[in-house]
Amino acid sequence: MTNLKSLIRNALVAVGALPSLLCNARLQMLALTLCIVASSDAAADSPDRPARSFPTMHEFIGLNVHTVQFKPDLYKPICRRLRDYHPIAWDLQPDPAHPSAFPLAANGVDWGGLYGSWLRVGYDIDACLIFDDVPPTLWKDPQHDAQVYGEAFARFFGPSGKKLVSSIEVGNEPSKYNESQYRAIFQGMAAGIRKGDPKLMIATCAVLIGKPDEWSKPMSAVAGLESLYDVLNVHSYAFKDGWPTWHRSFPEDASIPYLKQVEAVIRWRDEHAAGKRVWLTEFGYDSASKPPAPDGPWAKWVGMTDAEQARYIVRSYLLFSAMDLNRAYLYFFNDKDEAQLHGASGITRNFAPKPSFYAVAHLDKSLGEYRFSRALVRRDGDLYCFEYVHADRPQERVMVAWVPTGDTKAKLKNLPLAAGSVKPYRAERMPQDRGGPATVTWKAVEDHVEIEVGGEPVFLWMH
Repeated sequence: MTNLKSLIRNALVAVGALPSLLCNARLQMLALTLCIVASSDAAADSPDRPARSFPTMHEFIGLNVHTVQFKPDLYKPICRRLRDYHPIAWDLQPDPAHPSAFPLAANGVDWGGLYGSWLRVGYDIDACLIFDDVPPTLWKDPQHDAQVYGEAFARFFGPSGKKLVSSIEVGNEPSKYNESQYRAIFQGMAAGIRKGDPKLMIATCAVLIGKPDEWSKPMSAVAGLESLYDVLNVHSYAFKDGWPTWHRSFPEDASIPYLKQVEAVIRWRDEHAAGKRVWLTEFGYDSASKPPAPDGPWAKWVGMTDAEQARYIVRSYLLFSAMDLNRAYLYFFNDKDEAQLHGASGITRNFAPKPSFYAVAHLDKSLGEYRFSRALVRRDGDLYCFEYVHADRPQERVMVAWVPTGDTKAKLKNLPLAAGSVKPYRAERMPQDRGGPATVTWKAVEDHVEIEVGGEPVFLWMH
């Protein structure tokens, strides 16, 4: 059966004071910078104020979807942000030099009606413009034709037009385009978007630090083009092994590059493109209810259980929320229970909620108005405990704790508590079904809280 991600990629048819010794001006500036950074870090860790630079979870949590297949009302409990795989082949048939007369795509899809129905439910839309299914040779004048399309798209869809999308990604994982070909398309399309609607945010395709792979472009593909983008886009999956198993591990596993490659893009941004945002637009876990076909190409594929998918997705969101990321979009919204790579990544299975659906909905409901404040405990193999602070009422906080391993057994743990500053009043464990979260017993003892913590995150509310 067809792999959902391959379908989307390949078969879419028809996004203080300075020390006196520092007399050198550059050293003085460096010292001043370090003082400012240290001051900012101290403020972020202060129990008296939230880290304002972090987004709320409502602003942070996103979901990858695909055009006419998406059911906006069903996924309303999950998030406010959607990332749509928008195939530009639908708009450019048969010639990239002649874009569609929006709102209609060349194949008849009414983008105004489609995206409008999502907006009415309350979503914010990021349009990821996919062009892998448009052969590079089909572009007669790639940079010019991409610019014409970008301008037309921005004028119609952007905040100054029909207000249908708030951001555009120039490509997803354009594996069929080499670096120079992608750079030409990006330059043209981004310039057209800037001209068509300067209010639209522009994101690159998936980029990667180090050795490029099939799915991400090296930073050199966009280096020097900082005026044409607002966001660097990164994809990351928790692979423990590649082909033929594609086995994924728990998110905190230090032996995999899952978190490290996201942090690497953030560091590159800090050094080379300060002020730009970084979005994680793909991450996720496969969980099928059946084994792969024993005699097919996926015979050795290894998936997660539904319960593992749920807790690893929620823990991933928590881990990413502590990074200098503005958004994280989960792959995927729905699957057809295909036991193969990216074929079982949905939080629904044939549009029936999986445990991950309830777990992410609980995360959004519980922390939607809160933002990451600080990591109270971060001991690999033992305990993670993050603090989240309400965006408008900083005295209201939530501690979220979990054991950062593949084990699920709950153990009695001590969570740090600043004496006299806040008092816990409610605790519950991440749910995995429509029955909702289970309450958890706890005991406040002077400077800590005694509570059972396992692989499923525990939420402890305080005021």
